[in-house]
Amino acid sequence: MTDGVLVVIDVQRVFAEPGQPWAAPRFAEVHPRIRRLVAAFAGRVVHTRFVASAQPTGAWVGYYAQWPFALQPPDAPLYELVDDPGDDPVVTTTTFGKWGAELAALVGTGPVLLAGASTDCCVLSTALPAADAGVAIRVVTDACAGASDADSDRALAAMALYAPLITLTTTNAVLAGG
Repeated sequence: MTDGVLVVIDVQRVFAEPGQPWAAPRFAEVHPRIRRLVAAFAGRVVHTRFVASAQPTGAWVGYYAQWPFALQPPDAPLYELVDDPGDDPVVTTTTFGKWGAELAALVGTGPVLLAGASTDCCVLSTALPAADAGVAIRVVTDACAGASDADSDRALAAMALYAPLITLTTTNAVLAGG
């Protein structure tokens, strides 16, 4: 039996579909692993979604000036989850990091496994504050897709620096109970 709660970060069309400006090149490769993890953690899965703020403020104004395609309502097709979450809870935020009161209430004290997109943005931005809050975080490296291999590798290397608060693992290790 696998231990903990699986948080599936932003497995959305905007990151999955080739041709999207934010498409993660290895999404199609990691998606089957994410599905295997979701099946193994049935009843202990939380999905997250990134959406644009209706009224960006602060540094987000400049961000969306660079990425104006993303200024769409939360129900826009690009923000849809790739897989139906069923009865699993979905946390929707306008920030890269998903860690906050809502996610914390859903996962408790952990441990928490993270998988999804994008390794170098939303996964990283969720892992660090969760670990800071004292939650044991395990990042499933082969079930994460980044903006590029190099960006993903850099993000994983940065998260590895936080051991033992954050540890890196693989899908097979998790499914084997490790």
